[in-house]
Amino acid sequence: MSDQVGLSVAAIRTAAPSFQPRIGIVLGSGLGDFADAAEPVAILSYSDLPGFPRPGVGGHAGRLVLGHIEKMPVALMLGRTHYYEHGRPDGMRIAIECLKAIGCDILLLTNAAGSLRPEMPPGSIMLIEDHINFTGVSPLFGESGDARFVDMVEAYDPGLRQRLQHAAEQAGIALHSGVYIWFCGPNFETPAEIRAAKILGADAVGMSTVPEVILARYVGLKVAAISIITNPAAGMGTMPLTHAQTMAAGKRASEDVCRLLTAFLATEAAVEKV
Repeated sequence: MSDQVGLSVAAIRTAAPSFQPRIGIVLGSGLGDFADAAEPVAILSYSDLPGFPRPGVGGHAGRLVLGHIEKMPVALMLGRTHYYEHGRPDGMRIAIECLKAIGCDILLLTNAAGSLRPEMPPGSIMLIEDHINFTGVSPLFGESGDARFVDMVEAYDPGLRQRLQHAAEQAGIALHSGVYIWFCGPNFETPAEIRAAKILGADAVGMSTVPEVILARYVGLKVAAISIITNPAAGMGTMPLTHAQTMAAGKRASEDVCRLLTAFLATEAAVEKV
């Protein structure tokens, strides 16, 4: 355990001495309101947790909320850091290692993404079944030892994906499934890049999540991830692509995502009781 992880874990333990979350959730752009559903045990600013990211993007609050939703103990991360902010793909490493250290065995990620499929318009929700790392970079660059050779087959846990699909059906929510492709940003992609991504088999495109998945698998967390579709990908729509558009579309879809997450947590809590 690194010094920063140890210090952050100590701060969390001081704030919530006997609390042990099972599921960590990273709330992306426009989803911060989901934390209001939690019965809070403690709320900590990232600035009080050594090594936690300092989000520099609108819609990312920079807080860790510990509490219960549907009786499931959770750790909610309101905001993340992105590779394009500083050129470091491992910017979420300390936070993810902390989630593992305080008891999480599942990491559920959310993000905003552009759609490469006309039948998946803005406001849709997509369950990520696999990803393409178009950037060619890894958060494990510089790591030593055999553990760095992480197996990424079924990186998005099949059991978790099945239970999320079931939760969506129970809640009456349309949940698409597809492949997410990671571009580094911060500029949006070109139409030519999107055409290439479609040839490679991508269904949605975004600027986050993949480094977190790699880090989570490295430390032994099971992973699931959900994309909110905020716009047609470059060259597939008529409107200019902007972050404001991302935030507005994310807000429109956030109610369905919050209902989906709540239904999933209720199911997980029921399974845990058996």
